[in-house]
Amino acid sequence: MRKTVDTKYLLRFGANLKFIRESKNITQAQVAIDCDCDVSVISRIERGAVNTSLSNIKLISKALGIKTKDLFDFE
Repeated sequence: MRKTVDTKYLLRFGANLKFIRESKNITQAQVAIDCDCDVSVISRIERGAVNTSLSNIKLISKALGIKTKDLFDFE
């Protein structure tokens, strides 16, 4: 199986995450605390610099108080 990275998709996912987070007035630091990760991880996800895991996505959605599928509602 050939692994490819869809950079545009990662950028749009990150932008949507940032939009949701900011609309709830939640800082990257607070999301990181709630997810037990470093704030740089949240920053890299929002910038589309990393292809994060499903486990992280689940933790982030819980930290934001949203359904996981809402993070993918950007198309």
